[in-house]
Amino acid sequence: MPYDETLAARIRSLVSAEEGLEEKKMFGGLAFLIGGKMAVAASGQGGLLVRVDPAESARLVETTPAEEMEMRGRTMAGWLRLESADVEADGELSAWVRRGVEFARSLPAKR
Repeated sequence: MPYDETLAARIRSLVSAEEGLEEKKMFGGLAFLIGGKMAVAASGQGGLLVRVDPAESARLVETTPAEEMEMRGRTMAGWLRLESADVEADGELSAWVRRGVEFARSLPAKR
């Protein structure tokens, strides 16, 4: 399944003014990187992939529709997936994108 281009365009409109923004095909989707670190992506499996503080993953999974991303049979704290329906509302998408951007900005600079 190719990534949702409409979702990618909505994400792009939210992050277009971010300093250090880069778009890159990753995980079969289109990722938006801030300062070289992935913040959010329109997933190749559908929906949204968001990078968050791993210490917040369990709480976010319990209190939101998000699920931890699974790769090769393992769940990955700090990488959350949401279905497209979960981010249909602009406010919902904006909140998740902001969360991903803020976490990406909090990471140390690449050397």
